[in-house]
Amino acid sequence: MSGTALYIVPTPIGNLADITFRALDVLKSVDIILAEDTRTSRVLLNHYNIERPLQSYHIFNEHQAVTRLIDRMKQGERFALISDAGTPGISDPGFLLVRETLKAGLGVDCLPGPTAFIPALIKSGFPTDRFVFEGFLPHKKGRQTALKQLAQEPRTIVLYESPHRLKKLIEELREHLGADRMISVSRELTKRFEETITGSVAEVQASFADREVKGEIVVVIHGQEN
Repeated sequence: MSGTALYIVPTPIGNLADITFRALDVLKSVDIILAEDTRTSRVLLNHYNIERPLQSYHIFNEHQAVTRLIDRMKQGERFALISDAGTPGISDPGFLLVRETLKAGLGVDCLPGPTAFIPALIKSGFPTDRFVFEGFLPHKKGRQTALKQLAQEPRTIVLYESPHRLKKLIEELREHLGADRMISVSRELTKRFEETITGSVAEVQASFADREVKGEIVVVIHGQEN
């Protein structure tokens, strides 16, 4: 691990067993672990008896923290970046720190590991040879434009969505893509109440109509067929 100043370490998206031996070795060896939410990360570290200093690093403080962290790396400290779940940098903080670390001529190593959209994509049964990952759509400005563009996208589309916005998103997909477009909604992946519902927009909408939606959500949309 010599020469690396920053390690990007994926963590389980639900099931604590979904972590690699290498990830555990890195977390045990670095000087500081940067965590999106230290309380959430402490559960994982305690589970694996990892006793390393934790420091908060999230979307609200990353711009202020980057310069200071780079200076510490230049002095020889090694950091691991983790998020609440999954791979940092994928709809989570990480891009800025990676970019600035590389600009400073320091080594970055990204470990392979969990990320929610891959199992959701594969479980959908939709084509996986070409797909587009859009993360979270804009909440307001640009949302309608994005939906109109996605309606014409021939590749499989992968989105993230919060549970309290899912029903609104499905209604918008019905409006822009039509009631018959095939979609697949996965929630609580790797957890006890994991669920994937695949069908037309109308069918999936009916499935969620009369219940409260909980858990992290991945929405996979079949591409526009010519």
